[in-house]
Amino acid sequence: MLEVIALDAADAVAAQAGGAHRLELVTDMARSGMTPPPALVRSVLAATDLPVRVMLRDADGFAPGSLDGLRRDAAALREAGATEFVLGFLDAGGRVDEDTCRAVLSEIDGCAWTFHRALDNAADPEAAWGVVAGLGCDTVLASGAPGGVADGFPVLERLAARQDEVALLVGGGLKQEHVAPLKAAGATGFHVGGAVRPGGWDAPLSADAVRTWANLV
Repeated sequence: MLEVIALDAADAVAAQAGGAHRLELVTDMARSGMTPPPALVRSVLAATDLPVRVMLRDADGFAPGSLDGLRRDAAALREAGATEFVLGFLDAGGRVDEDTCRAVLSEIDGCAWTFHRALDNAADPEAAWGVVAGLGCDTVLASGAPGGVADGFPVLERLAARQDEVALLVGGGLKQEHVAPLKAAGATGFHVGGAVRPGGWDAPLSADAVRTWANLV
């Protein structure tokens, strides 16, 4: 499964043309991806029939900027048609902030969701895996370490062996040469962003680059 980061409807069209299986919709990649506005969600949903997971993140780092604001955003995005989401929060000690996650999840009850790379920044990513599985996500996006897949490969191998709990989606510094060993370890989900934008985040998403990745995975 190949998930591709989309920033707008044009990205969604190009990703689908290239063979992506799912989109992660965000804004502001200079801040590693923030909550998109409802109008953007509507335009992307109108442009593609791929599943679209919408980011719920309103501050740098992995603590909420405003819990009430996040809950309002979640409700508004659901009203705009979003049915799948991406979120994840840590407390000051680097543990999964279960209370904040549950408060946001109360607004998207019944929706599929991914716990994002907050896991990589947890004090103990492998312990966090079991906690987030218990929150009800179906997917965890992880690179295994804050620095990315190259640093986190040993952790990813161990997480791949625990996919009876929740599915692993590998992303964060993912390179083509990582795919074969990750597949050998049991990973089946892969997530790319900058890798399918040869001109950088200010340039269009490349359908040809997506196709290369889709064939690889």
